[in-house]
Amino acid sequence: MRQRVNFYDLKIFILEVNLNMIFAKWMNMCLAKLFKTLFKTLFKVTVTSVLICSSFINSSFAQSQNNTLASSGLGLKFPTKAVKIVVPYPPGGSTDIAARVLFQQISETTGQQFIIDNRPGAGGNIGAELVAKSPADGYTLLIATTAHAINMSLFKQLGYDIQKDFAPISLLTQGPLVIVANPKFQVNNVRELIALAKSGVPISFASSGNGQSTHLSAELFNSMAGIKMQHIPYKGSAPAISDVMAGQVEIMFDTTLSAMPFIKAGKLKALAVTGSQRTPVAPDIPTIAESGLPGFEVYAWNGVLAPVGTPKAIILQLNDEIRKAMSAPNVREKFSAQGFAASGNTPEQFASFLKDELDKWAKTVKASGATID
Repeated sequence: MRQRVNFYDLKIFILEVNLNMIFAKWMNMCLAKLFKTLFKTLFKVTVTSVLICSSFINSSFAQSQNNTLASSGLGLKFPTKAVKIVVPYPPGGSTDIAARVLFQQISETTGQQFIIDNRPGAGGNIGAELVAKSPADGYTLLIATTAHAINMSLFKQLGYDIQKDFAPISLLTQGPLVIVANPKFQVNNVRELIALAKSGVPISFASSGNGQSTHLSAELFNSMAGIKMQHIPYKGSAPAISDVMAGQVEIMFDTTLSAMPFIKAGKLKALAVTGSQRTPVAPDIPTIAESGLPGFEVYAWNGVLAPVGTPKAIILQLNDEIRKAMSAPNVREKFSAQGFAASGNTPEQFASFLKDELDKWAKTVKASGATID
Protein backbone atom coordinates (compact mmCIF):
# COMPACT_ATOMS: atom_id res chain seq x y z
CA MET A 1 0.00 0.00 0.00
CA ARG A 2 1.52 3.37 -1.13
CA GLN A 3 2.34 5.80 1.72
CA ARG A 4 1.04 9.35 1.36
CA VAL A 5 3.48 12.29 1.54
CA ASN A 6 2.75 14.90 4.17
CA PHE A 7 3.50 18.19 2.35
CA TYR A 8 3.11 20.21 5.51
CA ASP A 9 5.92 18.33 7.26
CA LEU A 10 8.06 18.66 4.14
CA LYS A 11 7.65 22.44 4.12
CA ILE A 12 8.57 22.59 7.76
CA PHE A 13 11.69 20.52 7.07
CA ILE A 14 12.76 22.71 4.16
CA LEU A 15 12.22 25.83 6.25
CA GLU A 16 14.36 24.42 9.06
CA VAL A 17 17.10 23.59 6.59
CA ASN A 18 17.02 27.12 5.16
CA LEU A 19 17.06 28.64 8.63
CA ASN A 20 20.05 26.49 9.59
CA MET A 21 21.89 27.56 6.45
CA ILE A 22 21.11 31.24 7.08
CA PHE A 23 22.21 30.92 10.71
CA ALA A 24 25.41 29.16 9.71
CA LYS A 25 26.16 31.86 7.16
CA TRP A 26 25.44 34.57 9.72
CA MET A 27 27.69 32.83 12.25
CA ASN A 28 30.45 32.60 9.69
CA MET A 29 30.12 36.31 8.96
CA CYS A 30 30.16 37.14 12.67
CA LEU A 31 33.18 34.96 13.30
CA ALA A 32 34.98 36.48 10.31
CA LYS A 33 34.31 39.99 11.61
CA LEU A 34 35.34 38.93 15.09
CA PHE A 35 38.62 37.41 13.90
CA LYS A 36 39.25 40.43 11.69
CA THR A 37 38.72 42.76 14.65
CA LEU A 38 40.88 40.61 16.89
CA PHE A 39 43.62 40.50 14.26
CA LYS A 40 43.56 44.27 13.85
CA THR A 41 43.67 44.76 17.60
CA LEU A 42 46.52 42.29 18.03
CA PHE A 43 48.40 43.89 15.11
CA LYS A 44 48.02 47.36 16.62
CA VAL A 45 49.16 46.10 20.01
CA THR A 46 52.14 44.34 18.46
CA VAL A 47 53.17 47.39 16.40
CA THR A 48 52.78 49.65 19.41
CA SER A 49 54.88 47.30 21.52
CA VAL A 50 57.56 47.17 18.85
CA LEU A 51 57.61 50.95 18.59
CA ILE A 52 57.83 51.33 22.36
CA CYS A 53 60.68 48.80 22.56
CA SER A 54 62.42 50.42 19.62
CA SER A 55 62.12 53.83 21.24
CA PHE A 56 63.48 52.46 24.51
CA ILE A 57 66.39 50.76 22.76
CA ASN A 58 67.20 53.91 20.77
CA SER A 59 67.00 55.99 23.92
CA SER A 60 69.30 53.60 25.77
CA PHE A 61 71.72 53.52 22.86
CA ALA A 62 71.73 57.32 22.63
CA GLN A 63 72.38 57.56 26.37
CA SER A 64 75.19 55.04 26.04
CA GLN A 65 76.65 57.04 23.15
CA ASN A 66 76.39 60.23 25.18
CA ASN A 67 78.15 58.57 28.10
CA THR A 68 80.88 57.35 25.73
CA LEU A 69 81.24 60.80 24.22
CA ALA A 70 81.38 62.38 27.65
CA SER A 71 84.07 60.01 28.87
CA SER A 72 86.14 60.34 25.69
CA GLY A 73 85.67 64.07 25.30
CA LEU A 74 84.20 63.74 21.79
CA GLY A 75 81.47 66.19 21.07
CA LEU A 76 82.84 68.56 23.72
CA LYS A 77 83.85 72.04 22.62
CA PHE A 78 87.35 72.67 23.97
CA PRO A 79 88.59 75.03 25.19
CA THR A 80 85.68 77.20 26.30
CA LYS A 81 87.69 79.10 28.93
CA ALA A 82 91.27 79.96 29.77
CA VAL A 83 93.71 77.06 30.08
CA LYS A 84 96.29 77.25 32.88
CA ILE A 85 99.84 76.19 32.01
CA VAL A 86 101.77 75.43 35.19
CA VAL A 87 105.49 76.12 34.83
CA PRO A 88 107.16 74.71 37.97
CA TYR A 89 110.00 77.26 37.83
CA PRO A 90 110.34 81.06 38.10
CA PRO A 91 109.88 83.40 35.10
CA GLY A 92 112.89 83.88 32.86
CA GLY A 93 114.26 80.33 32.83
CA SER A 94 114.40 78.02 29.81
CA THR A 95 111.20 76.18 30.70
CA ASP A 96 109.32 79.44 31.19
CA ILE A 97 110.65 80.85 27.91
CA ALA A 98 109.66 77.74 25.94
CA ALA A 99 106.17 77.71 27.44
CA ARG A 100 105.54 81.41 26.75
CA VAL A 101 106.74 81.22 23.15
CA LEU A 102 104.65 78.14 22.38
CA PHE A 103 101.38 78.99 24.12
CA GLN A 104 101.41 82.58 22.88
CA GLN A 105 101.29 81.08 19.39
CA ILE A 106 98.48 78.69 20.37
CA SER A 107 96.50 81.54 21.95
CA GLU A 108 96.72 83.49 18.70
CA THR A 109 95.56 80.59 16.53
CA THR A 110 92.75 79.36 18.81
CA GLY A 111 91.52 82.71 20.08
CA GLN A 112 91.54 81.32 23.62
CA GLN A 113 93.77 82.27 26.54
CA PHE A 114 96.57 79.95 27.68
CA ILE A 115 97.84 81.50 30.91
CA ILE A 116 101.33 80.77 32.28
CA ASP A 117 101.23 80.09 36.02
CA ASN A 118 104.72 79.92 37.58
CA ARG A 119 104.82 77.61 40.63
CA PRO A 120 108.54 77.19 41.52
CA GLY A 121 110.04 75.16 44.34
CA ALA A 122 111.21 71.70 45.43
CA GLY A 123 112.94 70.95 42.14
CA GLY A 124 109.74 71.27 40.12
CA ASN A 125 107.75 69.05 42.48
CA ILE A 126 105.39 71.75 43.83
CA GLY A 127 104.00 72.55 40.39
CA ALA A 128 103.86 68.89 39.38
CA GLU A 129 101.91 67.89 42.49
CA LEU A 130 99.49 70.76 41.94
CA VAL A 131 98.66 69.59 38.42
CA ALA A 132 98.49 65.91 39.45
CA LYS A 133 95.70 66.81 41.90
CA SER A 134 93.82 69.09 39.47
CA PRO A 135 90.60 68.11 37.63
CA ALA A 136 91.24 65.92 34.58
CA ASP A 137 89.45 68.29 32.18
CA GLY A 138 92.32 69.68 30.12
CA TYR A 139 92.23 73.13 31.71
CA THR A 140 95.33 72.64 33.92
CA LEU A 141 98.51 71.40 32.24
CA LEU A 142 102.11 70.88 33.39
CA ILE A 143 105.31 71.79 31.60
CA ALA A 144 107.41 68.82 32.64
CA THR A 145 111.19 68.69 32.30
CA THR A 146 114.12 66.34 32.59
CA ALA A 147 113.97 67.01 36.34
CA HIS A 148 110.65 65.22 36.72
CA ALA A 149 112.17 62.07 35.27
CA ILE A 150 115.17 62.48 37.60
CA ASN A 151 113.07 63.20 40.70
CA MET A 152 111.37 59.82 40.56
CA SER A 153 114.70 58.27 41.59
CA LEU A 154 116.25 61.18 43.47
CA PHE A 155 113.51 61.96 46.01
CA LYS A 156 112.50 59.35 48.55
CA GLN A 157 109.01 60.78 48.92
CA LEU A 158 106.99 62.49 46.19
CA GLY A 159 103.38 63.64 46.11
CA TYR A 160 102.95 62.36 42.56
CA ASP A 161 104.07 59.66 40.12
CA ILE A 162 105.12 61.04 36.76
CA GLN A 163 103.88 57.92 34.94
CA LYS A 164 100.74 57.01 36.92
CA ASP A 165 99.36 60.50 37.64
CA PHE A 166 99.80 62.11 34.23
CA ALA A 167 98.74 61.68 30.62
CA PRO A 168 101.48 62.59 28.10
CA ILE A 169 100.51 65.13 25.43
CA SER A 170 103.69 66.06 23.56
CA LEU A 171 107.42 66.65 23.83
CA LEU A 172 108.25 70.32 23.22
CA THR A 173 111.97 71.00 23.08
CA GLN A 174 115.17 69.04 23.42
CA GLY A 175 118.76 70.23 23.46
CA PRO A 176 122.14 70.10 25.19
CA LEU A 177 123.20 71.99 28.29
CA VAL A 178 126.18 74.30 28.32
CA ILE A 179 128.75 74.83 31.08
CA VAL A 180 128.91 78.56 31.73
CA ALA A 181 131.17 80.53 34.05
CA ASN A 182 131.64 84.04 35.25
CA PRO A 183 133.90 85.82 32.71
CA LYS A 184 136.45 86.48 35.47
CA PHE A 185 136.67 82.81 36.50
CA GLN A 186 140.23 81.60 35.90
CA VAL A 187 139.44 78.52 33.76
CA ASN A 188 138.51 78.62 30.06
CA ASN A 189 137.81 75.00 29.20
CA VAL A 190 136.90 71.61 30.69
CA ARG A 191 140.48 70.39 31.08
CA GLU A 192 141.39 73.46 33.11
CA LEU A 193 138.21 73.09 35.21
CA ILE A 194 139.02 69.48 36.09
CA ALA A 195 142.66 70.33 36.83
CA LEU A 196 141.69 73.20 39.14
CA ALA A 197 139.18 71.05 41.03
CA LYS A 198 141.75 68.28 41.47
CA SER A 199 144.27 70.81 42.81
CA GLY A 200 142.07 71.32 45.85
CA VAL A 201 140.66 74.75 44.99
CA PRO A 202 136.98 74.79 46.11
CA ILE A 203 134.57 75.20 43.20
CA SER A 204 130.80 75.55 43.50
CA PHE A 205 128.19 75.05 40.82
CA ALA A 206 124.68 76.53 40.69
CA SER A 207 121.60 74.66 39.57
CA SER A 208 117.95 75.47 38.95
CA GLY A 209 117.04 73.21 41.87
CA ASN A 210 117.64 69.86 43.50
CA GLY A 211 117.11 67.06 41.02
CA GLN A 212 117.14 69.27 37.93
CA SER A 213 119.12 68.32 34.85
CA THR A 214 121.34 71.27 35.75
CA HIS A 215 122.07 69.51 39.05
CA LEU A 216 122.45 65.88 37.95
CA SER A 217 124.51 66.81 34.88
CA ALA A 218 127.08 68.38 37.18
CA GLU A 219 126.94 65.39 39.53
CA LEU A 220 127.55 63.09 36.58
CA PHE A 221 130.44 65.34 35.57
CA ASN A 222 131.84 65.10 39.13
CA SER A 223 131.60 61.32 39.02
CA MET A 224 133.16 60.87 35.57
CA ALA A 225 135.94 63.44 36.19
CA GLY A 226 136.76 62.18 39.69
CA ILE A 227 136.23 65.58 41.31
CA LYS A 228 133.85 67.09 43.89
CA MET A 229 132.36 70.50 43.18
CA GLN A 230 129.88 71.89 45.73
CA HIS A 231 126.23 72.11 44.72
CA ILE A 232 124.30 75.39 45.32
CA PRO A 233 120.59 74.87 44.43
CA TYR A 234 118.26 77.72 43.41
CA LYS A 235 114.54 77.99 42.71
CA GLY A 236 114.91 78.13 38.96
CA SER A 237 117.44 78.88 36.26
CA ALA A 238 117.06 82.68 36.25
CA PRO A 239 118.22 83.37 39.84
CA ALA A 240 120.96 80.74 39.52
CA ILE A 241 122.44 82.20 36.37
CA SER A 242 122.20 85.70 37.87
CA ASP A 243 124.47 84.65 40.73
CA VAL A 244 126.95 83.10 38.29
CA MET A 245 127.09 86.40 36.39
CA ALA A 246 127.53 88.23 39.71
CA GLY A 247 130.43 85.97 40.69
CA GLN A 248 128.64 84.44 43.69
CA VAL A 249 129.01 80.94 42.15
CA GLU A 250 131.75 79.80 39.78
CA ILE A 251 129.92 77.73 37.15
CA MET A 252 126.58 76.31 36.09
CA PHE A 253 125.30 73.63 33.73
CA ASP A 254 122.41 75.50 32.11
CA THR A 255 120.23 75.03 29.06
CA THR A 256 121.35 76.75 25.89
CA LEU A 257 117.88 78.28 25.66
CA SER A 258 118.40 80.47 28.73
CA ALA A 259 122.22 80.82 28.66
CA MET A 260 122.91 81.78 25.03
CA PRO A 261 121.69 85.41 25.27
CA PHE A 262 124.11 86.03 28.16
CA ILE A 263 126.96 84.24 26.36
CA LYS A 264 126.42 86.40 23.27
CA ALA A 265 126.26 89.51 25.45
CA GLY A 266 129.61 88.63 27.07
CA LYS A 267 128.09 88.32 30.54
CA LEU A 268 128.98 84.61 30.69
CA LYS A 269 131.66 82.52 29.07
CA ALA A 270 130.95 79.04 27.73
CA LEU A 271 133.30 76.17 28.51
CA ALA A 272 131.57 73.28 26.69
CA VAL A 273 128.22 71.81 25.66
CA THR A 274 126.89 68.48 26.94
CA GLY A 275 125.67 67.03 23.63
CA SER A 276 127.44 64.46 21.50
CA GLN A 277 127.94 67.13 18.82
CA ARG A 278 128.50 70.86 18.82
CA THR A 279 125.35 72.97 18.72
CA PRO A 280 124.57 74.84 15.47
CA VAL A 281 123.76 77.92 17.57
CA ALA A 282 127.36 78.17 18.79
CA PRO A 283 129.56 75.85 16.72
CA ASP A 284 132.72 77.30 18.28
CA ILE A 285 131.85 75.85 21.71
CA PRO A 286 133.36 72.35 22.05
CA THR A 287 131.60 69.34 23.55
CA ILE A 288 132.60 67.97 26.95
CA ALA A 289 133.46 64.67 25.28
CA GLU A 290 136.04 66.29 22.98
CA SER A 291 137.36 68.45 25.82
CA GLY A 292 138.78 65.70 27.98
CA LEU A 293 135.80 63.65 29.22
CA PRO A 294 134.89 61.07 26.53
CA GLY A 295 131.44 59.53 26.72
CA PHE A 296 129.77 62.44 28.49
CA GLU A 297 126.38 63.21 26.91
CA VAL A 298 123.32 64.88 28.47
CA TYR A 299 120.24 66.55 26.99
CA ALA A 300 117.51 68.62 28.62
CA TRP A 301 113.89 68.56 27.47
CA ASN A 302 110.46 70.06 28.08
CA GLY A 303 107.08 68.44 27.50
CA VAL A 304 103.39 68.89 28.25
CA LEU A 305 101.44 66.61 30.60
CA ALA A 306 97.79 66.58 31.71
CA PRO A 307 96.26 64.96 34.81
CA VAL A 308 95.59 61.26 34.24
CA GLY A 309 92.00 60.64 33.17
CA THR A 310 91.83 63.65 30.85
CA PRO A 311 89.56 62.65 27.92
CA LYS A 312 91.48 61.23 25.00
CA ALA A 313 89.84 63.61 22.53
CA ILE A 314 91.10 66.61 24.52
CA ILE A 315 94.60 65.10 24.69
CA LEU A 316 94.58 64.67 20.90
CA GLN A 317 93.22 68.17 20.31
CA LEU A 318 95.92 69.70 22.52
CA ASN A 319 98.56 67.59 20.80
CA ASP A 320 97.34 68.81 17.41
CA GLU A 321 97.45 72.47 18.49
CA ILE A 322 100.93 72.04 19.98
CA ARG A 323 102.33 70.36 16.89
CA LYS A 324 100.85 73.05 14.62
CA ALA A 325 102.38 75.75 16.82
CA MET A 326 105.73 73.96 16.86
CA SER A 327 105.79 73.97 13.06
CA ALA A 328 105.17 77.73 12.89
CA PRO A 329 108.30 79.43 11.44
CA ASN A 330 108.45 82.09 14.16
CA VAL A 331 108.32 79.46 16.94
CA ARG A 332 110.98 77.28 15.33
CA GLU A 333 113.17 80.36 14.76
CA LYS A 334 112.92 81.45 18.41
CA PHE A 335 113.76 77.96 19.69
CA SER A 336 116.59 77.50 17.20
CA ALA A 337 118.11 80.86 18.11
CA GLN A 338 118.44 79.63 21.68
CA GLY A 339 119.89 76.22 20.76
CA PHE A 340 116.77 74.10 21.27
CA ALA A 341 115.10 71.93 18.65
CA ALA A 342 111.31 71.93 18.42
CA SER A 343 110.45 68.29 19.07
CA GLY A 344 106.67 67.83 18.94
CA ASN A 345 105.54 64.19 18.82
CA THR A 346 102.48 62.01 19.52
CA PRO A 347 101.20 61.19 23.04
CA GLU A 348 102.32 57.57 22.54
CA GLN A 349 105.81 58.61 21.43
CA PHE A 350 106.14 60.99 24.35
CA ALA A 351 105.06 58.23 26.77
CA SER A 352 107.78 55.95 25.36
CA PHE A 353 110.35 58.79 25.54
CA LEU A 354 109.40 59.46 29.15
CA LYS A 355 109.87 55.81 30.10
CA ASP A 356 113.35 55.78 28.54
CA GLU A 357 114.26 58.96 30.43
CA LEU A 358 113.11 57.46 33.74
CA ASP A 359 115.28 54.38 33.15
CA LYS A 360 118.33 56.43 32.09
CA TRP A 361 118.24 58.86 35.00
CA ALA A 362 117.54 56.13 37.55
CA LYS A 363 120.92 54.63 36.60
CA THR A 364 122.60 58.05 36.73
CA VAL A 365 121.17 58.86 40.17
CA LYS A 366 122.26 55.47 41.48
CA ALA A 367 125.76 55.87 40.07
CA SER A 368 126.16 59.40 41.47
CA GLY A 369 124.88 58.42 44.90
CA ALA A 370 122.75 61.57 45.00
CA THR A 371 119.60 61.45 47.15
CA ILE A 372 117.14 63.95 48.66
CA ASP A 373 114.77 63.26 51.53
